[in-house]
Amino acid sequence: MPNGVLIFGETTEDGKLAGITAELSGAAAALGGPVTCALLGAGIEGIAADAGQYGAAKVIVVDDPLLKDYQGDAYLPVAERIVSDVDPAVILLGQTMIGRDLAPRLAQRLGTAVAMDCVAVSMENDKLLAERPCYGGAARARYTINGTPQIATVRVKALEAPAASGSAEVVKQDAGLTADQIRTTITGRKKEEAEGIRLEDATVVVGGGRGIGGPEGFQQLEELAGILVGAVGTSRAVCDLGWYPVATQIGLTGKIVTPDLYIAIGISGASQHMAGISSVKNIASINKDADASIFKSSRWAVVNDWKEFVPLFLEEVKKVKAG
Repeated sequence: MPNGVLIFGETTEDGKLAGITAELSGAAAALGGPVTCALLGAGIEGIAADAGQYGAAKVIVVDDPLLKDYQGDAYLPVAERIVSDVDPAVILLGQTMIGRDLAPRLAQRLGTAVAMDCVAVSMENDKLLAERPCYGGAARARYTINGTPQIATVRVKALEAPAASGSAEVVKQDAGLTADQIRTTITGRKKEEAEGIRLEDATVVVGGGRGIGGPEGFQQLEELAGILVGAVGTSRAVCDLGWYPVATQIGLTGKIVTPDLYIAIGISGASQHMAGISSVKNIASINKDADASIFKSSRWAVVNDWKEFVPLFLEEVKKVKAG
């Protein structure tokens, strides 16, 4: 009978353990049963011990040059073989570039189903309860899976990562791959150029909407974000108008962010934008429209013209920082 939880950890481009690995480990440990972490990649043996510090009892490492870059043709057979060996009741992956592609492929191969982009997972009578946002982030839906194993992808930063402690057994496995099994070829890469903190990694995000009035207004938002050691995000309308780079768009068709604090300036709170901040616990909104829907989701609300309020707020923040 299947038991325990298998997670597929990930590494960063510079060869370090990705934060989602710790988050998945914590979530898996809370579900109960032994936790196994699988790490696939190239040159990753050195971080295997790191992956075992967050609750996993065993870390399976598959280190092969053919796994250097994610390609479904290479990762899928390796992942399928690991699942066969571990025989888990639950499989968790991150809602990342890898998880988005690998999880549905794996579910199809195993004859089961997958719940994507979950923000909470729990167990009830041996059933995985997977929660994910619906209706543009205005509500949450709960899903169960009848097949085995039960698979879910978890949104990055939706769950708390446990403190690093303990260790795990490290087991090395061969990929068993040959180059002719991989039908795709990576011909080049283009990396998004960004200065400062990445929007997805920022603990403070200052969001600007169409209410800012023009591209020149974002200079003050950049100043505020800089003082708070955060990043600037935008609504889709801002990007469509060409006021700010598309890479900063937050929402259903943009990025999903989970900062400790989101400061929304001139943002009305359309459901498409709220879907990108549905997991943010602390939202502070500044809008001159007292009926702006974003106020319903805000912990702090300021009804005022941002041009009057933000300069004064900036000065106060500078004083606090200086003190």
